[in-house]
Amino acid sequence: MACNIETISNREDVTEPSTVATVSAERAAGHKNMLQLIQLRWFAVIGQITTIAVVTLGIGIHLPLPQMLAVLACLIAFNIASHLRWHEKQVVANSELFFALLVDVGSLTAQLYFSGGTTNPFAFLYLLQVILSAVLLEAWSTWTIVAVTSFCLTGLALFSKPLALPLEHGHSFPGLYVQGMLICFVLNATLLVFFITRISRNLRAGDAELARLHQREVEEEHIVRMGLLASGAAHELGTPLATLSVILGDWRRMPEFSKNPEVKEEIAEMQAQLQRCKTIVSGILLSAGEARGESSVKTTISTFLNDLAKEWRTSRPMVSFVYENRIQQDLPVVFDSALKQTIFNVLDNAHESSPHWLSLEAMREGDSLKLIVTDAGPGFAPAMLAQFGKPYQSSKGKLGGGLGLFLVVNVLRKLGGTVTARNRKEGGAVVELILPLTAMTIEKDRKYVI
Repeated sequence: MACNIETISNREDVTEPSTVATVSAERAAGHKNMLQLIQLRWFAVIGQITTIAVVTLGIGIHLPLPQMLAVLACLIAFNIASHLRWHEKQVVANSELFFALLVDVGSLTAQLYFSGGTTNPFAFLYLLQVILSAVLLEAWSTWTIVAVTSFCLTGLALFSKPLALPLEHGHSFPGLYVQGMLICFVLNATLLVFFITRISRNLRAGDAELARLHQREVEEEHIVRMGLLASGAAHELGTPLATLSVILGDWRRMPEFSKNPEVKEEIAEMQAQLQRCKTIVSGILLSAGEARGESSVKTTISTFLNDLAKEWRTSRPMVSFVYENRIQQDLPVVFDSALKQTIFNVLDNAHESSPHWLSLEAMREGDSLKLIVTDAGPGFAPAMLAQFGKPYQSSKGKLGGGLGLFLVVNVLRKLGGTVTARNRKEGGAVVELILPLTAMTIEKDRKYVI
């Protein structure tokens, strides 16, 4: 007649996490189940009190109330302690779950011992404990629970005493046992459906988080491979670019070219574009971690953004580029080429979709820097929005395309920021970049370098 359940979801036997992040994702589902089931235990406590009251006052069966109430008080104290512990601690281990279920089995055994032992139809609640352990525990822990419950049930059959029933009121043992068995069946079925449904939902959420983390790991590995390839290509391009730079310098000093203004102007334009290529190659190498210390620049947020917007506007053919800096309180920061190239990637993607109009807005939201890039192009396709930030999601129809936004999302994620995208009702798309200021602001005794 005792109903006492505590469950925590922690299926370490289902998957072997390879990273700390996957372990945290798996145990997050267990923490949710623990808090939920602690609340449900209070209903179990109320059920015990109600059952004792009905049996004692309604049916007139004499129960050893001091002993049973003492067990109930211990159960309440354990539930309060569990609430305090799991309210602060976020990690659930299999051993802690195993101990909690052993406490449940012990409490149920004590209540059954004082209320008829195996002649009490609520002895079938042992089956509920076994099923929950099979869902939530590792294999060895589940078999241990099976052995413990079997031992407890055997002990009750040998040492407990049946209750004395008041037959003068028309109550008989078979009738009461059948009624109790029906109530126990309904209780078992209801609790199993209720618990297993919610636990399965939390476990599915945990599995989805594991899948997301696995996908993130695959994407980061993809980025590493791309970085190695880009770094190798940048090294290979360094020599021919240097050679071209020397040749163009010689051409500019040659009399037949220096006396021709048109040719001289074209050579100057070629040198400017060559310098841009060398800057891009240097940025690739710096982003790959080579000579990274040289790429850090001490400046302010407004100066960095203003210079960035000016450089991008002058190097791209743009009919109308609207730049609005809404940052009122400037801050000293440290930037490098990685973030600069990331913002350029977003602007370049928007420029390809909307070559005639583009806007960039910069503002502060609390402790974060928010950049909004808006274009007047066709916008994102629904499938692309659903897979935003995934590699090779491109509407340009080019083989290997769709890596720009993929790199943007992952760079911002590494810096603790986020990237979101949406379509405008009036046409075009909006991409928002949010970056925490703590990733780049300079304090008195420390620096945060991107």
